[in-house]
This record gives sequence, C-alpha cells and structure tokens, in this order.
Amino acid sequence: MSGNWIILGASSAMARAFARSLAVDGAALALCGRDEADLGRDAADLLLRGAADALVLRYDSRDPDCEAAILSHAQDRPGPVNVAVFAGSMPPQTAVEEYPHLLDGVVTDNFTSAARLLLKLAPLMEARGAGTIVGVSSVAGDRGRLKNYAYGAAKAGFQVFLAGLRNRLGRSGVHVLTVKPGFVDTAMTWGLEGMFLVASPQDVARDIRRAVERKRNVIYTPIFWTLIMTIIRLIPERIFKKLQI
Repeated sequence: MSGNWIILGASSAMARAFARSLAVDGAALALCGRDEADLGRDAADLLLRGAADALVLRYDSRDPDCEAAILSHAQDRPGPVNVAVFAGSMPPQTAVEEYPHLLDGVVTDNFTSAARLLLKLAPLMEARGAGTIVGVSSVAGDRGRLKNYAYGAAKAGFQVFLAGLRNRLGRSGVHVLTVKPGFVDTAMTWGLEGMFLVASPQDVARDIRRAVERKRNVIYTPIFWTLIMTIIRLIPERIFKKLQI
C-alpha cells in the first residue's frame, strides 16, 4: 500500500505504527504534527524502513495558518492524495465540567480542525478521481457516556462529517474510511481507570490497512468492539443513564 500519504497527528502511537507499515511498502509520507524535532527523528527512521520519501510539516489543530503548507504539499505531489487523521485530545471529563471553556479545544482537536482541512483537500482529491481518507474516531462517539461525553460528542460529530464526506467523494472514486478504536495503549489513555481489552497500536494499524485494501466504510478495532458497541447502543436510555460507564 504505497502512494502519497499525509498523516495528521503523526506523533501518536497509532499513527507511528501505521506510518511504519506504509514505509515498508515504499510510500511517500508527510508527517504532520506540532513536535517537528520528534517527527524529524521519525522521518529518518521511516526512510531506513523503506519509505520513498518522508518529510515533516507543522500541524497544530488550533492554528489554521499551518494548513497552507499541507495544502501546497498535496498539490505538488503527482497522483492520488491519501490522508490519515489521527489527531485528537481527551482531557478528563471532570476538568471540562469544572472549566467549560476547555470544550472548545476538545471540539477543535477532535473534529473541526481536521474537518476543515479535509474540506480544503476535497476538490483536489475529486479532480484526481482517486485517493483515500482514513478518519480515526472512537467508540466513544457512538453513545454519550458519563465518563467522557465531551470527547465522545466531538468524535460523534467527526463520524457524521466523515459519513457525509464519504457520500460526496465516493462519487468521484475517493474512498473514506471511518475507524472506531476501542481502548488502545497510547499516551492518551495512559493512567485511565477502567481500561480493559486494551489493543496495541500495531493491531490497530494492521486493521486499518486491511480495511483500506478492502475499501470498507466503517470498522471497529479490534473487531470484538463491534459486538460490545452493538450491545451498548441497544441498552434502553432509562437504564443506560444509571450505569457508571
């Protein structure tokens, strides 16, 4: 699975695992994130693993000025453009409740920033008639839970946006995949209570690759979260609102 890939939130553990799998296939990678020095080390490692190219572009979800360089890079690259969105943040729900202004950042990091950039890339992808968008959401977006409903609301918005984008871009040959991971061993989940069935970033990257190759629309990863979330969605609201989950 080669080609040109733009990876937003490239310093996340899941993004790193995904980029390494692409490098082995000789993909050309643009690593987009805030810590450019850290990503520079990743780029050097990816070249050694076989990437055709690996460069670093600044991406800060709260700074729209950084979008111009990413858009320019996409326009300069020949052939289909592929984008994978791993960017996001998850402050404790209790912190958002105590300081409601934090909600703005949660929505920006998990939804509006990536959505805005994808809207700007969409005409280019439509014109080239090919390409893939991987949007990493979360099972948290399927239902509002007591312990993370602010984060879940932002992810739910991102999921609906991706579904609409899939309807639009699918008509011109662009594939849009929505990924809903369960608990994954990353810096975002480190120290959280109540974690179970924790997957590795490598497992998630493998599932994403398989879904891209099979042109799936929506996946849960690992796959057993399909059953878990089906059960959770079916719980009546009068019961669900009493659960401590």
